[in-house]
Amino acid sequence: MEGALTARDRVGVQDLVLLEDYQSETAFLHNIKKRFKEKLIYTYIGSVLVSVNPYQQLGFYSSYHMEKYQGVNFYEMPPHVYAIGDNTYRSMRNEASDQCILISGESGSGKTEASKYILQYLSVCSASNDKVEHIKGRLLQSNPILEAFGNAKTHRNDNSSRFGKYMDIEFDHKGAPVGGHILNYLLPFTIQVHQASGERNFHIFYQLLEGADEELLSRLMLQKTPDKYFYASQGKCAKVSSINDRRDFLAVQKALKVLEFSPKNIDELLSIVASVLHLGNVSFSANEEGHATVDREHEIQKIANLLGCQFEQLLQALTHRTIEANKEKMESPLTVEQALYARDALSKAIYGRMFNWLVLKLNGSLTSKDRMRKNVIGLLDIYGFEIFKSNSFEQFCINFCNEKLQQLFIELTLKQEQEEYRAEGIEWEPVEYFNNKIICDLVEERHQGIIDILDEECLRPGEATDNTFLSKLEETVGKHPHFITHALGDSKMRKTIGYEEFRLVHYAGEVTYSVKGFLDKNNDLLYRDLKVTMSVSKNEIVKEAFPASELTKLKRPETVGSQFRTSLNRLMDILMSKEPSYVRCIKPNDAKMADRFDDTLVRHQVKYLGLMENLRVRRAGFAYRRTHDIFLNRYKSLCPETWPHYDGPSRKGVDVLCKYLDYKEGEYRLGKTKVFIRFPRTLFATEDAFQIRKHELATIIQSVFRGWRQKKKFITMRNAVTLLSSQWKKILAQRLKEKRKKATLDIRKFILGFMTRLKPRCPENAEFLDYVRYSYLMRVKESLPAGVLDKSWIHSPAALEETGVLLQQLNMKNLMLKYVKGVSPQRKAMMEEKVLASAIFRQKKKGYDESVGNPFQDKPKVEQLKPKMLATIDSGEQALYCCSVTKFDRHGYHPRSRTLIITSGATYLFDSKDGKLKQKISHNELRGISTSSLGDNVFVLHAPSDNKEKGDAIVQSTFVIETITKLARIAKKDQDVKIVDNSSILHDMTGGKQGRIDYVVGNEVSVTKTKTGLVVVAPAR
Repeated sequence: MEGALTARDRVGVQDLVLLEDYQSETAFLHNIKKRFKEKLIYTYIGSVLVSVNPYQQLGFYSSYHMEKYQGVNFYEMPPHVYAIGDNTYRSMRNEASDQCILISGESGSGKTEASKYILQYLSVCSASNDKVEHIKGRLLQSNPILEAFGNAKTHRNDNSSRFGKYMDIEFDHKGAPVGGHILNYLLPFTIQVHQASGERNFHIFYQLLEGADEELLSRLMLQKTPDKYFYASQGKCAKVSSINDRRDFLAVQKALKVLEFSPKNIDELLSIVASVLHLGNVSFSANEEGHATVDREHEIQKIANLLGCQFEQLLQALTHRTIEANKEKMESPLTVEQALYARDALSKAIYGRMFNWLVLKLNGSLTSKDRMRKNVIGLLDIYGFEIFKSNSFEQFCINFCNEKLQQLFIELTLKQEQEEYRAEGIEWEPVEYFNNKIICDLVEERHQGIIDILDEECLRPGEATDNTFLSKLEETVGKHPHFITHALGDSKMRKTIGYEEFRLVHYAGEVTYSVKGFLDKNNDLLYRDLKVTMSVSKNEIVKEAFPASELTKLKRPETVGSQFRTSLNRLMDILMSKEPSYVRCIKPNDAKMADRFDDTLVRHQVKYLGLMENLRVRRAGFAYRRTHDIFLNRYKSLCPETWPHYDGPSRKGVDVLCKYLDYKEGEYRLGKTKVFIRFPRTLFATEDAFQIRKHELATIIQSVFRGWRQKKKFITMRNAVTLLSSQWKKILAQRLKEKRKKATLDIRKFILGFMTRLKPRCPENAEFLDYVRYSYLMRVKESLPAGVLDKSWIHSPAALEETGVLLQQLNMKNLMLKYVKGVSPQRKAMMEEKVLASAIFRQKKKGYDESVGNPFQDKPKVEQLKPKMLATIDSGEQALYCCSVTKFDRHGYHPRSRTLIITSGATYLFDSKDGKLKQKISHNELRGISTSSLGDNVFVLHAPSDNKEKGDAIVQSTFVIETITKLARIAKKDQDVKIVDNSSILHDMTGGKQGRIDYVVGNEVSVTKTKTGLVVVAPAR
């Protein structure tokens, strides 16, 4: 804790005892607020833990944090609920004494969560084995059940405990939990029949409706909609965002099974819950005589079936009352108002007794059967002081409980302080504090206290009302300084107190109570007829909760107030027998919002929790105390005589240290085992000096350590370099030796292999041959041909000639396969034409070799044709090839410029100038194609020569190879192409005549007319 004092200006002090202005409530609040803003929700007042509800999940409840707090000094770690749990557990084990932890605060302040964290911590830090883990599981599983049946949503808290719970956890001599026991106090069942807007009934009602399956709901005659049930819908907030009723119902069912509730018990328990829901829907109306009658009797039938009682008997008990006078019994009909009271009283009685049965059943499951001596840690989770706009009987009981706890708290705190001072041999200085025994006596004193006066009014004959009770109070305790009514107050007081109200001056402030309903709530009577009906129920839980023996008792049942006083006094006895620890819970705001701190609301809670009173008691003497060893070990560096080691007793060392620090005589005292410092400023000055000294010491330690580390590093590096150098030289020499040896052997093998290379494979030449093969393959790999036209191949060794041939063939096949796969459909068609040209002209005609590298026309250049030409082509056909040619006519062989167009059906010759069709040769009638083997461009298309046709066509084309190939392919006349070798070509003319084309070998290409026909001069092949 001392280590955190350096940040006190930013986050406040961890222990409020160290506040300089400890009398100031403003300084108290400011310190808590600073810590809350930094998400430090825990603060100490000595050994008391103050917890502020953060309304958000914080990251310091993990198993890692639990381990950090195990077995450490209470003030060694920052304030935490785990520290309280650990200190309590260690005290229980080390001292073999019973302990208890008192958790208090108003609704919504986080009491239930604090008790859960403590229970979880105790289950983790205690000894463990399979049996113990089973017990731990049971203890933890009791929480979901108690929360479901005893908690509800209120304006202040979505999971408000509506009862005070005290749980004893039993431990064996090894510190392992072996069992537990639960006590409950004042469950205000008025919430069961009446809820304000924005509030809910107990969780179990909504969990059952939301989480039960259809089969269970059908058996209980329920529907999933809470709005259909009066007891579940008055607050109009059945759905709450922070609550998952379906998941919680599954958790309750699991917990009931873990705690060994039989299926029958669970079924009967849920039947009772369902019957209470149905009871709320029972309504009454008055008949002609003004007597109450049930509006919907089928609701009574449902309740009777669920509770296992007679329908007629239950119906009669809800509308009639048996009165006994002069040993004669008579039935008296109830009014509507009385019937509603009977209905609500039955609901509260059934649920209340069921809850008590549930607690007894849990105790039966948790209680250890071992009779060996056990130590216990008690957890008290009880409601805090309540001051509402309208305060009634419930607030009166709750506030009386807090008065008793405050009285116990102050007495035990003073006692603890006095015992510590006495043990340390320090004189005790009397402490002034507000002793609230006077208020406790006002409430509980026999025959003179408010509870006994209330009982008298409930029991006396005659017409007793809430107002007569108020008058009786004024007569009996009217002169008490802490009691005021409208009649007893002065004119100023009367303006703030109603005629039906009284005011008590509690330790936490003035609270005004309305007496309306005090008598009814204190009596909480259940008509005998209803008890009789319940006592014969077939539901075992109901039958056990309403024993028949109760009907034979003539004594009037004890009132609620008396029962509460008795149980509270029993609780005080339990707490007085144990060593207490305290957790005071504070709610920072009413909106349940994170990071919001309402100063007025917190100030009010600080007052009624008695925190300032506790601080004043704790600070009446000395603000700080620590054992001599701890104090000396922390601050010994501030004095030359105690640093770095002090050989004498630690008490003497602390005395030397305090004198060196110039502590004044009144600022400190030395006890037998502890040093006591009166003022926080003295401790703060010491801590600040220690922080400065730490930096000085750190510098010295750092410089010495750096020099030592560098020297050590140098020596280590020097030795390492020497060792590495010697080893490396050794390794290099060994490597060189091995390298030379290997080289010698390799050279020897290579020479021997070369000498025997021509012999069959043997051990002498195997490696050499493998090397030759490998090197040959590597050279082949590096010099593979780039394409199919590349016929090069490296020379093969004699032994690998066959291999070289095979590899060359495989490589060529691979190249060809790659080439073929890479050829597109257009390219393929072009290549097929080239193949056809090769078949026709290769080694037959001059000029073919030069045309191989020139691609043929891919698509006809239709855009160059005249529209008239395209229109003349037969319908359904299209130009597949076209080119410009020269045609020699058959009468004079005059050259004419023509356009040749080939379609799938015919070949057309058009006048290139006017586009007029000059000749059409059908492919079916085309008899052949002739050309010479010379390098000329002339060819003849042999066509019919009757009267209608013009005969053969003599054509000269620049692209003669391409044109003939295209025509042969399209007309399918590749077998009809004739190539003459240095000879003449005869051609037919109209009228059956024939002409001749003579070919003459020459250097220049020319076409001339002669008497016999044409003479073509061209180079030979």
